[in-house]
This record gives sequence, C-alpha cells and structure tokens, in this order.
Amino acid sequence: RRAGGALAMFAFDARERALVIGLGKSGMACVRVLRARGVGVVATDDKPAGELAEQVAAITALGARFVEPEALPDVTAELTVAVLSPGVPLTAAVVRDVTHANVPVIGEIELAARLARSPIVAVTGTKGKSTTTALIGHLLRACGRGARVGGNIGYPLIEEVVDAKPDEWVVAEVSSFQLETIRTFKPRVAVLLNLSPDHLDRYPSMDEYAEAKFRIFANQSPDDALVLDLDDARLAALRHHDGRVQARVLGFTLGERVAGAAMYQRDGVLFYAPDEGAAEVPIVARSEIALPGEHNVRNAMAALLAALAVGCEPQRLRAGIASFRGMPHRLQPVGEVGGVLYVDDSKATNPDAVVAALRAYDRPIVLIAGGRAKGTAFAALGAAIRAHAKVLIAIGEAAAAIVESARGASALYAPTLESAVERARDLAVPGDVVLLSPGCASFDMFRSAEERGERFAAAVAALRETAGA
Repeated sequence: RRAGGALAMFAFDARERALVIGLGKSGMACVRVLRARGVGVVATDDKPAGELAEQVAAITALGARFVEPEALPDVTAELTVAVLSPGVPLTAAVVRDVTHANVPVIGEIELAARLARSPIVAVTGTKGKSTTTALIGHLLRACGRGARVGGNIGYPLIEEVVDAKPDEWVVAEVSSFQLETIRTFKPRVAVLLNLSPDHLDRYPSMDEYAEAKFRIFANQSPDDALVLDLDDARLAALRHHDGRVQARVLGFTLGERVAGAAMYQRDGVLFYAPDEGAAEVPIVARSEIALPGEHNVRNAMAALLAALAVGCEPQRLRAGIASFRGMPHRLQPVGEVGGVLYVDDSKATNPDAVVAALRAYDRPIVLIAGGRAKGTAFAALGAAIRAHAKVLIAIGEAAAAIVESARGASALYAPTLESAVERARDLAVPGDVVLLSPGCASFDMFRSAEERGERFAAAVAALRETAGA
C-alpha cells in the first residue's frame, strides 16, 4: 500500500483496490466510475442493511462487493485508497478505522479532479452556490463554450468529469464537507461567494467552517483566478493575507469602484474593470437580471466574473444573464391562487438564506419556516421576520426556537407542511407572497429539501383545484 504522500501516483485502474464509504448519490457514482476503469471496489455504509438492498444489488451487478462496517478490518490490507462520500464526516468511526490502517482517504471531488481532462470552475459559499454554479454553466454555453455542471448541485461531479471533453469546462458546486478531503484539487477558477454561520452542528466554530471553505483556493497558482465578494469582511481580508492566496483575485462589490473590485455597480449598471488602471466595461443593467433579490445580484456578479475569467466576451454575457431563470426550490414561483403568489425556497436551509429571501420582495409576506436546526442561531432571522413578514407559520423541530427568535411578530404553529399552506391561504390577501423558506434542514419531516419543495408545490396545486371548484 502506498503512503498518503504518494497519492499523485495513483493510476485508478485495475492495479488499485478502492473502498467507497457511503452509498448515496456520489458514492454510487464513484463505484460506477471506478469499476468502469477496472478498479477493484469494496463499498460500505452504516445504514441498516434493509435500507441498502437496492444499492447493494446495483454495485454487486457492477462487480463490486459490499461489506458491513464492522467487517472492514478483514479487507483493509488489500486496499490502496478509500473514497469518502461528502455526507460522511472525517470523524466517523469507519474513517478512523481505515486511516489507522494507513489507507489514504480522499473525497469524490478529489477523485474527480484526478481523472479530469477538462478545466474546472469550482463554486462554494454558505448560500447561492447552486444558483451561481448553474448560472456559470448557462453563461459559458451562451458564450459558445462547452460546459458541464455537477457536484453538490445534484449531479455527481465524478460522472460529469469522466464524460467531459478536454475543450469543455466543468462547473462544480463544492461544499465545505467535500473540501475537507481534497489534496490536489485545483480549480482554474474558484468562486467563494460568502460566509455566514451554517453547519455549526459539524464545525466547532465559524473559524473552522471558514477554513474548510478556504481550501477551495489552497492549491491554486498565479495562473488561476479567485472570485471574492469584497462586501464580506472575512473574504475581503484574504486579499491582505500575504502568501495565502496565490491566485489572481477578482473581487466584486455592490458599491462603486474600490481597490480590488473587478466588478462593481453604478447607477444600476454592473461594470467590469479587471485591473486597477483598466478602462471600465458596462456588462448589464441590474434590471436585466431576472432573479429576484439583492443576493442574486451578488450571485450574478460572481458568475459574470467567473465567465470573464474563462475568456467569455463581455458583449455576449448580457443576453446570457437576462435569459437565466433560476433553479428549482430557490425563490421559485409555483403558482398564484386568489391573487396570492406562492414561492418555493425550500433550499434555504440556513437562517441567512431566509433573511435574503425576505428582503427579495416588496410585498407582504406570509413566511413558512422551520425544520431541523443545524446548530445556527436564529436571532438575525427573528429580526428579519419582525421587519418583513406579516405572519410566521412555524413547522418542524425548530418551530418553537424560530417563534421565540421572532418574539413580537405574529406567529402560529402548523403540524404539517400541508396544514401550513392551508393556514397561509386563510391569512394571505391578494398581493401577498406565501414564502416557504425554512432556514433549516428538511430531515425531521422529509427525505430532502427537494421533497419538501415538491410537497409544497403539491399543496399549492391542491389549493388551486379547490379555488377553481
């Protein structure tokens, strides 16, 4: 077995013996890709065997084998590498076991980077990752470039990478969890959108969470680009950390031109000036960005800078930005019933995302929020609810905590999402917005944020049928 420092020598072919830890979407993709290259694969997952029947049958058909976590000591001697799914923390017992057996551990995006023939644009941040990732892919295609989109956005990066041609770009949404396990991952363009409290059930402090995010630029060189929001103090400070950032920094701000800002705003127009002395180029009017909310202006600026760093011509970006219509479950209108607009923002899984959503509308809002908290505080959310919501309908495990944070606001509880939608109908009047923006994970009531959003849309559809009856 090779030591961890020799990972660059891995061939990922029939000479290798890999352990895939976790059989979720990315883990299953890793099994498929590794087996297609002839790698011997063993897979494990700590879920009950009854919940894994479909996955075990699928990997067995591919020639891989499943082992229970407690049986891993019987196979570690044959392993050359372990590939960790992003949902499995490095502190998990199975990871400790293989590490103690001197098996190098990498993650899916590290594996993808090692197999990639195409340049990578990587996007991370607390909120806005999926929208920005999808928008970059859209802009690259609008500029005539081949682009594939994958990663934490829902399509395993490993599969997008192995199918991509050398002249295509791969745009990857990467989470802090995925960045924990990189070693040589080196995006040509890295985008670091923002930092606010999130996943503090996994990280002991904001500093440790930030350090996980900062790994996105750890292996970049001066030939690469790093896109940063200069209005985020923690990110802006990176420009002054001598030696820490090797890449060329492209900053953006919602204000006017300042030092380090390659993109900025003046009189409702976004301008581009890549260097301090460069002439400014108008790119697009803010009013032409189809996505609602100030936070989406920031997402658009980040995406535009990434596309410009790739080599897109400024004049071709205007049509691209105006034609982008957003992502499912992210401020997605799902219907209008009785003059009330219903909006699915189920992917808002942290409080700051809800604050941004509340600020996106200048209409009265009936907010449906709650779910499983992720170790974050709700104080700022409570203040935003008092300022922007006419009423809060709280659901899920964190319902009481959110109601308490919004003390003084009109609030009530609902036992299910469907009943919350019904109560919202009774409280809303024509011109209002009913906004599902939970600020929490979905796992107390649903399998995923996507399922939560789909259930919301179905409940709205049921209202429409009733209203039309």
